[in-house]
Formats: sequence, structure tokens, C-alpha cells
Amino acid sequence: MSTTAIGAAVLLAAVLHATWNALAHAITDKLVAVTVLSLAFVVFGAAALPWVGVPPRAGWPYLAASVGVHILYNVALMRSYRLGAFNQVYPLARGMSPWVVAIVAALVVGERLGTVGLTGVLVVSLGLGCLVFARGLPHRDELPALAAAATTGLLIATYTVLDGLGVRASGTPFAYAAWLFLLHGGVLVGWALQRRGAVLLADVRVNWRTGLAAGSCAVVAYGIVLWAQSRGTLATVAALRETSVIVGAVIGAVVFKEPFGRWRTVATVVVATGIALLNFGG
Repeated sequence: MSTTAIGAAVLLAAVLHATWNALAHAITDKLVAVTVLSLAFVVFGAAALPWVGVPPRAGWPYLAASVGVHILYNVALMRSYRLGAFNQVYPLARGMSPWVVAIVAALVVGERLGTVGLTGVLVVSLGLGCLVFARGLPHRDELPALAAAATTGLLIATYTVLDGLGVRASGTPFAYAAWLFLLHGGVLVGWALQRRGAVLLADVRVNWRTGLAAGSCAVVAYGIVLWAQSRGTLATVAALRETSVIVGAVIGAVVFKEPFGRWRTVATVVVATGIALLNFGG
């Protein structure tokens, strides 16, 4: 399959990714958000098992490690959303991933991009970084939110590399995805119930439609990404996926009434330039 077709699929995943993050952000109680999302992961993962089966043994070490990282990522993400504005923490969390993945993939996997492709990754990351400072330099009271978002970004880069290696080792991206969602979703549901018990279930019933919608978008989006990682370079897929930040900026402006402004316009142009470079050099 051509690089352009893979890129188009990942860009669709980026739109779905921004959508599910916005839906999760809209749920005020972040523990409820984690729970409804995780229940959706369990449902979709379990429903897929009869069709996709079990990944080969070679993929399980990566899968087990990724489950642990995904659990930490979900907790860090919801902490970021509790502390900060969507249009500030989301770009930072997602914008860190492409260049970290590019470095790790080069060092660990020996997967090196050409000059044009590497430039594309850096340009996309620069554009995403512009969104973080769209409202000016952060104030001291914003630092906890930015620290949580930066931690989230490092966790994103970690599971991106683990899952890229995992789907290549197993050769079954959809089986890998189903078990990933089932396992880490199940652990998160158990953790949430342990924290709040039966009281949590009442809040889940109120928000289950939003959670189902968000979970559906998340499952399809990451399924596409895992499939793309089995066919394209990890850094290129990571950079294209994180263009979801531009979609997130639009959602933040339209839905959450957060100003778009000049810097977000500049960031959009920069990211679009980076995508064009990736298409030619990824």
C-alpha cells in the first residue's frame, strides 16, 4: 500500500483521536470519564476476540508492557484535563511524542528517516508546540497542568514504540489491538471501582452515551494506528497521528469556546507544511 494511503488513514485516525479526547474532556468528573472509556474498551475488545483470535507469543511481552504504560497514560491524561485547559494541555501531551519516537526508533530499532522525513517530524512538532504557547507564556499556576501534560507525552511516546514493535513481532495488529483494549480497559475499570465503589456506577449510567461515543472513536483510531505502524515508520506515523492537535484546537474553539487566535492559525500552517514533507520523505 502506498505511503499516501497509509498517511490518509492515519490522518483519519487523528480526527477520531481529537474527537474522543474532546468527549472525555467534556465529562466533568475525570474518574467517571476514565471508567466509561474503559468500559467501552472492554466491550469492543471482547466483541472482537472471536474474529481476531490471540496474538502470537512473540507479541505478548510488548503487549504486557504496553498495558501498564497505557494505564499510567490514562491516569496522567485525566489529571492533565482536570488541571488545565483542553487547548493547552492536549497540544503539549501530543506534541512531545513525534520527536521522542523518532529518537527512540533510531536508537532502538535502527529506523532512521531521511533528511526530508526527519525535517517533517521536526516541523510538525514545532507547529504543535506553537499551540502550547498560543495564549502566551504559562503562569506559575499553570505549571502543574503542563507538567502532567509533559508526563502524558512521554508515556505516549513509550507506548507508541512498544506497540509498533509489538504489532510487527506478532504480525496481527487487530488481534493485538483487541487484547490491548480488553486488558488495560479491564484493569482501569477495576481500579476506578476500588476507588469509589458503587457510587461510581450511578455517575457512569448518566455518562454512558458520551463514553460509548468516545470509546468507539478511540478504538477505531488506535486500531488504524497499529495497522499503520506495521507498514510505515514509527516516527512518521506518530507525527501524522499527532496532527489531531489541530483538530483539537478547532474543537476547543468551537465547542469549549477557547479562542483560536493568530498563533493557532500559524501552527496550523506549520503542521500542514510538516505533513507535506512527511508525505514526500517519510
